[in-house]
Amino acid sequence: MPFNELRKDYILNRWVVIAVERCRRPTDFVKNETIRERAGVCPLCPGNEHMTPPAVLLYLNRGGQIEKAADCGDSRPKDWLIRCVPNLYPAFTPPKPGEKTSIIGEVGGGNLALAVGHHEVLVESPVHDEHPSDARITQLIYVINAYMDRLSELYSRQYVRYVSIFRNHGPEAGASLSHAHSQIIATPMVPRLVAEELEASKEQWRSKGVCAFCEIIENEKKSSRLIAENPDFVALAPYASIHPMEFWILPKKHRSTLLGLSETETGNLAKIMKACLGGLKRLLNDPPYNFGFHMAPQGEAAPYYHWHLEVYPKLAIWAGFEKSTGMYINTISPETAAEHLRGVIQQQD
Repeated sequence: MPFNELRKDYILNRWVVIAVERCRRPTDFVKNETIRERAGVCPLCPGNEHMTPPAVLLYLNRGGQIEKAADCGDSRPKDWLIRCVPNLYPAFTPPKPGEKTSIIGEVGGGNLALAVGHHEVLVESPVHDEHPSDARITQLIYVINAYMDRLSELYSRQYVRYVSIFRNHGPEAGASLSHAHSQIIATPMVPRLVAEELEASKEQWRSKGVCAFCEIIENEKKSSRLIAENPDFVALAPYASIHPMEFWILPKKHRSTLLGLSETETGNLAKIMKACLGGLKRLLNDPPYNFGFHMAPQGEAAPYYHWHLEVYPKLAIWAGFEKSTGMYINTISPETAAEHLRGVIQQQD
């Protein structure tokens, strides 16, 4: 009888149990029914622009050329391809003139700081259900370019230390609106998990002289955890994944942030995102998932940090053991996840 395995993350001091003795097939997680969205008017669909705050970024098609603009006054163009608006219920808000943007003291035994920053919703398409798994490659390229535009703009703000770009797909994954959209949050400090990744990457770079993620790519390209690759990107199931069916997409070229992708690289990122998310949808009947870009916040991390996209299907519930210990139990091995995703992706090619 096979033994359960304890596996350690590539760089983080984080352990996961790969529960071989109770391993499940990916199809065990297929849901016959999905949670249906509430009926009503979608505030993100064309024609309802007045239901959101003014857009800070618009992509408009002007004679076959993309024009970048923003809502001005009461003007609300309806022929947009991409629309990025402030969140109606933001977790972080821009500072007011003269407002402090750092830790301002201790309250109740802990540090207190104002949650200054930005919280935006990037509407990925005028088509309500054009999610990345089904999107046209041209539209997905617009989405990635818009990510870069907002990343560049938000990092120009003096009070912004980190910008998180993420996506919640499905109500079970935290999506309150079903229209295809991502979110962008700019924070005044580097979040803990990112800080730990940065420090661990820096330490390995100092001790071995190589980027940890470049090494991961080279090793995993030869392993059974490789899912897909194209000239610029690889997709893999990480060795110590904490989520069933988790996968990462990494650029082959060492770069610490999404900024600066060439036109070709942007196209290849769109293709591998569509292939992998499309494979996940077909394999598991459109499961809920979250994804997030992991990027370096500062220029000095460029030599040792490697940006990547992490995708977490929401197929399991973390219970008392996980929450009280920080150790996770995964009932689908990364090798099994990669095998099934690889198979369904090859079928759709």
